[in-house]
This record gives sequence, structure tokens and C-alpha cells, in this order.
Amino acid sequence: MRFLLDPEQRAFTGSLDALLTAADTPTVIRAWARGDHTGGRALWSRLADAGVFALAVPEPYDGLGLRPVDLTLAFIELGRHAVPGPLVETVAAATLLAGLDDPGPAKRLLPALASGESVATLATGGYALDADMADVRLSVLPMPEGATRLYLAPPPDTPPHPSLDPARRLFPAHHPHRGELLATDPPLPPALRLARLTTAAQALGLGLALLDKTVAYVKQRTQFGAPIGSFQAVKHQLADAKIALEFARPLLLGAALTLTESDVAAAKLTACTAAYRTARTALQLHGAIGYTAEYDLSLWLTKARALRTAWGTPDACRATVLSGGDPRW
Repeated sequence: MRFLLDPEQRAFTGSLDALLTAADTPTVIRAWARGDHTGGRALWSRLADAGVFALAVPEPYDGLGLRPVDLTLAFIELGRHAVPGPLVETVAAATLLAGLDDPGPAKRLLPALASGESVATLATGGYALDADMADVRLSVLPMPEGATRLYLAPPPDTPPHPSLDPARRLFPAHHPHRGELLATDPPLPPALRLARLTTAAQALGLGLALLDKTVAYVKQRTQFGAPIGSFQAVKHQLADAKIALEFARPLLLGAALTLTESDVAAAKLTACTAAYRTARTALQLHGAIGYTAEYDLSLWLTKARALRTAWGTPDACRATVLSGGDPRW
């Protein structure tokens, strides 16, 4: 299948790339990792003004309606620039709120998410990403009787859990009795599906950025009087990374069109594996400098590794693909 972006989509991704290039995201990422969200919140507002979060919010709640393809294209750019924050969690939370039988929580919370005034995080397990700065903290928790309940949780009162990516600040999820009950048995699958899709898009963007940075580096670094990029072994490694990323792209866009569980799982598995492979190649070809936290490459490397298991491990995605997925997703 061949995917071609229309002029409006090309203009949208181009504007996001220009916005993020001018934003000096490495500085924003390092501040975010220290718990300083000032620059990150300012960038979040600019992304909201560009319509990124409105792409996941229905029109009755001041959004543009769910547009999975456009959202995927946006998240590729967000990944390309390694933008920090609960980006995936915000769009997944918006999808979950929009699907509730009771429209009350959606009316109360979704307009601010679409405008960027509020940031959301969503926890379906033991940890919530960036719960310290999120305005809307949703927790989905299983009950002893087999049901699940959706809670609006209070701010965290514990320090973040260490993460491989310092900019991914993970906080323990709260006990269910410490929050406001929003729904019982909420429609979780569509939100999880969108979380996997946008995580895959982020990973693809990260991989593409790592490849670009590494190609530029091997053209400059010399050994034995020649750029190392002229060596056949280096060319082969970069070609393998390029092929893996380009193979992931149509799977990702195809999953955005179908939104089936198995297609999304395949896209997540392929894009995250390709990005991780590219990260390993980038690290090897950069040599010792690639290991240093002061070098900007590390901000992309650690995120590529963290996204590999976020919202579905490779084994979980592989099992979903092999089983054909649940058609209700």
C-alpha cells in the first residue's frame, strides 16, 4: 500500500517541525527531567494552539473530532524532536473520557485538554507518567469483584520512581479510595489502542531523528584519513536501520486507518523495534561520546528504549498479532 500525504497534512507536519525546531527541545527535556515544567508547559500550549490535542477530542467538547491519521503524523514529529510529557496519556485520556456513558466528566474536562489549558495522565497499572504536573490524573483500577473503575486521582505525595529516561517521571498510582469515582467498567480498549498507536508514532519519529543525527555525524568524523561514513560496514548498518524504519512507516499509517487491535499492535512492535535498533546503531557509530549525558543524542537514546515497552511490551504486541486481536477493539 502506498500512502501519500495531502497538501494540508504536509503543511501541518511542516509547521510542527518548524515550531519544535525553534523550541530548543533539548533544554526543555533537561529541565523537565529536573522537575521544572515551565518551558515544557509553554511548549505544550503552542502545540495545543497548533491543534495537536484537539485531534483526539470530539467536536461537542471543542475538539476537531478523532483524526487518527493526523494524530499519528503529529506524534511522529513530537517523537522526532523528543518532546517530553504525557503526550500519549493525554490523547488516550481524552478518548477514554469521550467514550463514557455519562457525559458529565467529558463536559467538565475535555475542553481544557483540547485547548492545552490542562494536561492529563492515565494510569492502567502501577505508575502514572508525570502525575506531578498533570491537571487531570486518571486511574483505571480492577476491583475484587472483577469490574474496573475509573478514578480522578489527587496529586502524588511520593517522589517519582527512577526511569531509564530521566524525562519520563513515573509516580505510583493512588489507592482507589483516594480519588473521585468517574465510571465503572469504562470503555478502555479504544484508549489503549490509541495509546499504542501514538507511542508507535513517537518511536518512529525518534528513530528517524536518530538516523539523521548519525548520518550527519559519520560524515564529519574521520578515521584513517577518511569519513567513517565512507566505510562499507558503517553504510550497511545505516542502511539496515533505514530499511527497518521505512518498513514501519506504512504499518503505522495503515494501523491509523483501520484502528484494529492487531494492526495497532503490529505497528507498535515494528516501529519500536526499528527505533531501538536505530538507537543501538547510533550509539555504536557515535562511539564513547554517545554514552555521555551532556551530549544531546542521549535524550533520544533513552526515550527510544523507554518507548519500546511503554503501552505494550514487544512480547505482548507479538502475542496480539499472532492471536488476531479482539475484533471489539
